[in-house]
Amino acid sequence: KIQKMKISATALAFTLLASRKSTIPVRAFSNAATLTSRSSSYLARTTITSSSTSSSCSTTTTTARTMSTVADPTTTSNPLLESSDLPKFTAIEPSQLTPAMTSILAQLESDFTTMESSLSEAKEVEYEDVLPVVEKIQHPLGFAWGIASHLNGVKNGDELRAAYEENQPKIVEATMKFSQSKPLYDALVKVQKGWEDGEDSTDSTMAQKKRAVENSLRAMTLGGVGLAEGSPEQVRFKEIKMRFAELSNVFSNNVLDATKAFGFEVTEAKDVEGVPESAKAMWAQAYQQHLIKECKDDDEKKKELEATKVDGAVGPWRLTLDGPSYIAAVQHLPNRELRKKVYMGYLTRASDLSAVEVESKDEKKKDGKNNVPIINEILKLRKEMSGLLGFDNFAELSLTSKMAPDVKSVEDLSNLILEKALPAAEKELAAATALAREVGGDEYSEANLEKLMPWDTSFWVERLKEKTFDLKEEELRPYFAMDAVLEGMFGLIERIFGIEVRAANGKVEVWHPDVQFFELYDKESGSHVASFYLDPYSRPADKRGGAWMADCTGKSEALGVDTPVAYLTCNGSPPVGDKPSLMTFREVETLFHETGHGLQHMLTKATVGDVAGINGVEWDAVELPSQFMENWCYDKPTVYGFAKHYETGEALPEEMFEKLKQQKTFGTGMMSCRQLLFGMMDLELHSNYDPDGDETIFDVQRRMSDVYTPYSKPVAEDRFLCGFGHIFAGGYSAGYYSYKWAEVMSADAFGAFEEVGLDNEEGVREVGRKFRDTVLSLGGGVAPMDVFTQFRGREPSPEALLRHNGLA
Repeated sequence: KIQKMKISATALAFTLLASRKSTIPVRAFSNAATLTSRSSSYLARTTITSSSTSSSCSTTTTTARTMSTVADPTTTSNPLLESSDLPKFTAIEPSQLTPAMTSILAQLESDFTTMESSLSEAKEVEYEDVLPVVEKIQHPLGFAWGIASHLNGVKNGDELRAAYEENQPKIVEATMKFSQSKPLYDALVKVQKGWEDGEDSTDSTMAQKKRAVENSLRAMTLGGVGLAEGSPEQVRFKEIKMRFAELSNVFSNNVLDATKAFGFEVTEAKDVEGVPESAKAMWAQAYQQHLIKECKDDDEKKKELEATKVDGAVGPWRLTLDGPSYIAAVQHLPNRELRKKVYMGYLTRASDLSAVEVESKDEKKKDGKNNVPIINEILKLRKEMSGLLGFDNFAELSLTSKMAPDVKSVEDLSNLILEKALPAAEKELAAATALAREVGGDEYSEANLEKLMPWDTSFWVERLKEKTFDLKEEELRPYFAMDAVLEGMFGLIERIFGIEVRAANGKVEVWHPDVQFFELYDKESGSHVASFYLDPYSRPADKRGGAWMADCTGKSEALGVDTPVAYLTCNGSPPVGDKPSLMTFREVETLFHETGHGLQHMLTKATVGDVAGINGVEWDAVELPSQFMENWCYDKPTVYGFAKHYETGEALPEEMFEKLKQQKTFGTGMMSCRQLLFGMMDLELHSNYDPDGDETIFDVQRRMSDVYTPYSKPVAEDRFLCGFGHIFAGGYSAGYYSYKWAEVMSADAFGAFEEVGLDNEEGVREVGRKFRDTVLSLGGGVAPMDVFTQFRGREPSPEALLRHNGLA
């Protein structure tokens, strides 16, 4: 048993709660035109605004009632212009993107020019004259470009890439006109001043409007509205924004291409001895699919292969870098050299060590698949942009729109957690090493191996877990069939939130046969409150890795939208042969996680579009509902709502469930240290690191590893940063720490259910409704600390997090 050390919960709480902002520098006027998508583990908010700020003067929603102001859908054949309904995915082609953007941008420029003139001439300006009008003007662009961004992630292809890259600079330029509009900024200031001079109102809609205006002013401030029109600073700022959009897209494409390019065959049965049957079946299917793809125009050969039944026990097997394949390989392959090959392939994706190989497979792409120079340029540009806005560094800029007041507060929180997690991590690794020495044979003896290498760690930690709990992951998978897990999760949502989830496949068009569609109904009123698409399985050929939630349509009174729609995207284990998708427990947790994000988007009661759902929520609070939902994967009524054997229907044995619960804290020391490393490495790169100095980004990684994971130093070839899309192509730059920051709140929120007793159905239901009415309903219309205190009756305490992680 690992020795536990005491830490002051008060000190940890103080670090978390010391969160009031310093004033924004005078010239720090915004960051509102970056074109990226929010991704959590990935939370991806497809947006035409900045992913590193809260809501700004823009909307990312579409509507089921309001027609596009660009074109009458009855007179056009371009589905990207038909914003009166959900996307017509089966009719959408990449060739339609440029014509749609040309039409939309022309109308947007005309409408916004008219609006600016009206605002400049008006003696008095009301709220309704500003943000609701901006929402309506931007809606067609948000609708069409949101679809393009979504498909770029889930149905990526050369033609779509080319169209996306062609139009992206135009979108950035158009959205910068909003973020740098002096008439718009002045109008918002007038609105805010008018409210200050009036009487205070406790009306919730007025509170939403005030938050929306406050967020928009800050976002415009961070978007360069204070830079003099036509000045060298403004010109350079715009150049940087345009380049950011391009670099982010190239970074993501490089990672996807590198992932697709890697793969090798295994033919010897001894090399997969002891590997779970599901993994071998997956690899055998991958081998068959690869052969079919290589057939190209040989239809007869294709049909012959497609008719051949895959035998996972016999092989051959093809190993790739898509999530399910990679994880199975590093956890279960007994052959160290093959594990190393897979590990190094993953670790060097899109880097100087793999780009040449990727390029050689596509002679047309000699412009470089190496993300090292892209990262260096991104960091230089972020530092330069921050300077133009009056900040010392990009981290300082980023934190102006987050709960954390400064880098030191995040560092203090991280180090306080590290004080508990590091001793636990070192003991966990020592135990795994001891097991390898004991049963691994001569190659793991001290004489031949000084310490476990990174490609050994996951393998031996998994063996240690199996030995400790006498339970293998493969034994659990038959009880976690995708359809059953969904049914159980929907049962939980109904039980604690009073929301019924109904399958609605066939009601809408989808982009792939695997995609499902669901509708949410309020149990009391019977009303349809929201819907979502679910794209559950890995498709390495055209789908980016990770998991994320994105908004398809958002709630907005201005747009007449009352029924939000979300995209939930995972990369789980697909069905193999005649077996359904049998999920790993981690995949179950991921599904619950992304559903938590989706629920905050879908169950919002905020009606002001800029603060409805996830809009306007501070970035370091946005993971609260997602991480909260993961806790229910260890709740007995919830688990037994889905844990049934896919063939026999028998419930998960009680003994296995108890072992599953005990496993919750297994390895949390190393996992915590890993997350702390990522968060602090991100902040270091965006604060103290000098991209023009002698130190490289990999030097920073090694330096930070010395502090947060000293028991496992990076190997010389480590190029992890080249695939770190969260901070170089997503919304987490100088914000990856948000996972830990929000985890304090999510653990404490779940603690409210524990306090009433998880077996107390009435108590759980009551607390669940309160969670829905606060955390899931208020959106960005209320500051996250106020939202939490409304739910919990007090500010967050870290005690639940430490207890849940076995570190109390």
